[in-house]
Amino acid sequence: MKKIVVKFGGSNLRRPQDIDRIVNVVQTYNRPLVLVVSAFYGITNELVACVKAAQEGAGTAAALAESQNYTQGLRALKKQIVAANISDTAQRARTEAALAVRLDQLDRYLTGIHCIGAVPTFVNDAILSYGERLSSLLLTEVLISRGIDAREALPEHIGLITDGVFGNAACDFAESAPKVAKALAGDGVIVVPGFYGVAPDGKTTLFGRGGSDYSAASIAACIGAESLDVWKDVDGFLSADPGAVSAPRSIAQLNYLEAAELSYFGAKILHPRTVEPLFDRDIPIRILNITRPERGLQPYTIIDDQRRVTHDVVKSVTSTTDVAILKLHGPGVGFKPGILAQVTNTLDQHGINIKSVLTAQTAINLLVARDQLDAAYAALVEHHLAGVVEVSRNAAVAIVAVVGDGVLEASDVGGAIASRALSAAVAGGVRVCLAAAGASEVAAYMLVHEDDCKLALQLVHAEFFGA
Repeated sequence: MKKIVVKFGGSNLRRPQDIDRIVNVVQTYNRPLVLVVSAFYGITNELVACVKAAQEGAGTAAALAESQNYTQGLRALKKQIVAANISDTAQRARTEAALAVRLDQLDRYLTGIHCIGAVPTFVNDAILSYGERLSSLLLTEVLISRGIDAREALPEHIGLITDGVFGNAACDFAESAPKVAKALAGDGVIVVPGFYGVAPDGKTTLFGRGGSDYSAASIAACIGAESLDVWKDVDGFLSADPGAVSAPRSIAQLNYLEAAELSYFGAKILHPRTVEPLFDRDIPIRILNITRPERGLQPYTIIDDQRRVTHDVVKSVTSTTDVAILKLHGPGVGFKPGILAQVTNTLDQHGINIKSVLTAQTAINLLVARDQLDAAYAALVEHHLAGVVEVSRNAAVAIVAVVGDGVLEASDVGGAIASRALSAAVAGGVRVCLAAAGASEVAAYMLVHEDDCKLALQLVHAEFFGA
């Protein structure tokens, strides 16, 4: 029998008592599972801040004390969680001792930063993986305490091998699949920390922020899972963000492309790379809500390879403010050969990802993540590209996208969908900076002034789904 890979994210791990919900879900399955877990909510952000503070204050007693205070706080938090979830005194002591070993390791990494005054990339990745390492150990012990046959399996022990890129690694499936499948065979519940794998040389490499979804999908691909079940605290994918639009519709089915584009353009249900490992393996992703125990194992949204064009085409309207425009000005930049190649090479050398490119005769518009805008701007200004007379930047923008299979299936349909979205926004007073259709089979988008993002989302949603 194929196994199900079950992913629990940080939103499922906010309070000590949240573990009870996870235990109840595991008991509901009543079959062998592979659980992939994230860090407790907020822990990874705290580790990022701790690393930054340690680097900036390296060598000072105050900064070292701050690092030690943080790990002491983590010890107290984990002890509180253990006390709330494990009643047996002997097992509680054993769990606290095992957690202490990992927290001591974290302490040594942070102390090392103070000693050398720098954060090597492999050290940064190792430190940030500890939120998941603590969660997986703790959850395994709680499951055992409730009479569930469970064991922990770390990525370095099961052979989850990556391409070795620090900070944003990809799984090497040729190397990983046979090892992972063998290591995760057998009955019981196996708990794996998400977010990281190991490079060929054994060093920890992260799958990018939010990468536990990608971890779970990679493991599902390696073992040929029956499904990847992702437990959230919301009712699956919706036609829009419920914080911006009243009464959005639930989406029962999406294909891989639609889910990928929705995630890319701002829907926070899945990490944008989650569908990559599953795209050609016929493994569905099921989105379930842990706050709705009455539904049992019935998903709100199923994501698979089935392409279904709905009557209204658009399935969801989404948005993100994690975008900025980098514009290269020049009377012939759109015509001059080689400029775009130089731009992409330069940004790649600085580790900057280009989200999209829109060109004209006198300007090249690059869309990048907002937190990479200044670095991208500095890199291109320093490069002195021939034909570019000015480089400008704009962070006060947002993307609003319509997503649905059929948006661009035919030019007349695509034009109608894209123009309806654009017309609805402009008619409502939204200031549109740029618009694009054709880059994706299932999506069209516009860039608007950041202050108009919510209004644009509401207007476009009303155009396709009614007020």
